[in-house]
Amino acid sequence: MPAHTLTPSVILDRVSFAWPDGTPALDSVTGSFGAGRTGLVGRNGSGKSTLLRLIAGELTPDGGHVDKTADAAYLPQRLTLDVDRSVADLLGVAETLRALRAIESGDPDPRHFDAVGSDWDVEARAHAALAEAGLAPDMLDRSVGQLSGGEAVLTAVAGIRLGGAPIALLDEPTNNLDRDARSRLGEMVRSWRGTLIVVSHDLALLELMDDTAELYGNELAVFGGPYSAWRAWLDGEQDAARQAERAAAQAVRREKRDRIRAETTISHRAAMGRKAQLEKRVPKIVAGGRKMAAQVSAGKLRGEKADREAAARAALSAAEERVRDDDAVKIDLPDPGVPLGRRIATIGDGERSWTIQGPERVALIGPNGAGKTTLLEALVGGASGAWVPGAAAAGAGPGAGAAAGVPVPDSGNTPPPSPDTPPGGRFFLNLARVELHTDRVGYLPQRVDGLADDASVLDNVRAAAPAVPIPELRNRLARFLIRGAAVERPVSTLSGGERFRVALARLLLADPPPQLLVFDEPTNNLDLDTVGQLVDALASYRGAVLVVSHDDAFLERVGVGLTLELGRDGTLTER
Repeated sequence: MPAHTLTPSVILDRVSFAWPDGTPALDSVTGSFGAGRTGLVGRNGSGKSTLLRLIAGELTPDGGHVDKTADAAYLPQRLTLDVDRSVADLLGVAETLRALRAIESGDPDPRHFDAVGSDWDVEARAHAALAEAGLAPDMLDRSVGQLSGGEAVLTAVAGIRLGGAPIALLDEPTNNLDRDARSRLGEMVRSWRGTLIVVSHDLALLELMDDTAELYGNELAVFGGPYSAWRAWLDGEQDAARQAERAAAQAVRREKRDRIRAETTISHRAAMGRKAQLEKRVPKIVAGGRKMAAQVSAGKLRGEKADREAAARAALSAAEERVRDDDAVKIDLPDPGVPLGRRIATIGDGERSWTIQGPERVALIGPNGAGKTTLLEALVGGASGAWVPGAAAAGAGPGAGAAAGVPVPDSGNTPPPSPDTPPGGRFFLNLARVELHTDRVGYLPQRVDGLADDASVLDNVRAAAPAVPIPELRNRLARFLIRGAAVERPVSTLSGGERFRVALARLLLADPPPQLLVFDEPTNNLDLDTVGQLVDALASYRGAVLVVSHDDAFLERVGVGLTLELGRDGTLTER
């Protein structure tokens, strides 16, 4: 399925890059991106973010080169900002705006006119950009520290559009966005002009793309159409490849049998010839001629059969190369022993309450700033046996979830703030109440903390499953692609993706297994294939699941039966 035939905006020519410690990230990647919107997909660790940074010029290739038709504007996955800068700075119009206002105040300095140039409508365009990000015009002169994490991301994207960059690169832009913000981003993407390359695991965003590019095994392939069309093509191609592999394997077996039969026939004929010569049924000269002819015939037959078998094996090798033999996380959840209908937790808001039972799947949704993460941390903090991340444990001990309200400490307004931190920082969930009815809870927070950095991977996971023999733990870790000497590495030396797999393994390999699994935006950190593995594992998990997510496709796949929406006022509504 070829991509649209367009003049390339970005050309990669045998691009290679390795990190300072020698770890290769990309090796001789060749390909191109055309004008329009392209979704860049691939497994975690395949090098997608590194590729964007190389295109943006943040990194320099060790080999090969990157050619662009224009400079590229880049939005990193983790937006690090100076909280004291103005929103106008984030939009990229602060200097022009200052010059315009100086002129309007009567300052005739020529430098102001040079700064403004022909951009006399900059303020009106900045207000329009703020509206795209869901912000009021008076936010233009406020500090970045007064934005939530999601608002900062949207404003930065609006700034890229406002600047009119011919090439724009967005790395996981929806990770910190709630439903409303995702909708706003979707509208921006739909009307995007120029070249847009987006790295994302968000299926809804990927469906807005004109093309889909996959980075796989240091090869970049671009296909025409959104993610669903590419996925259907790939699944069909892989089905055909597996069928071809089976047919080629059968052909090898058939040719091998034919060769063995031919050898048997040749041996039988040779034996008959020797017997006839011994019994002197034919003259010696005739027997010699027959023997020579038989040898020539046998050699020719052997050669034909060997060639046919070799050709069949070559065809099998070619067919096998088409079939992807990917290392994938294989998640097999143990039985937590939760009877049907067993009460696991209660969530309420003072007027109504909902009881989570095994094996129920419950989603907690709501806008950023409502306090969803805080509610989860309060709930998990009420379980003495739960893995509580360090940031939550300090403020939530056993029984904390049953408190009359859930206080949230002042955020300090330091971007990128928690997606649940509203503008202004401090707020209270005065109505929401949570209570646990089990102490076997597993919690996977958005930001993977709570792991002992100086301890090994094995020791971190062993702390959650002390009774499991080490060889068995190693076998289980291998299912999370953590093998061999890697299990002895200190957590502090791991990449972000490796660290997340350790956290996921610690959660899901706990012994005894948790009766309640709590996930806070899990699809922010998982590639699409691992999300699929997690969905499949949860399908057979007999415990309860509580998940916070803005990813409707994921919630649908998990089979959520109850959806609760948390409002900014602390009230809960069943959806």
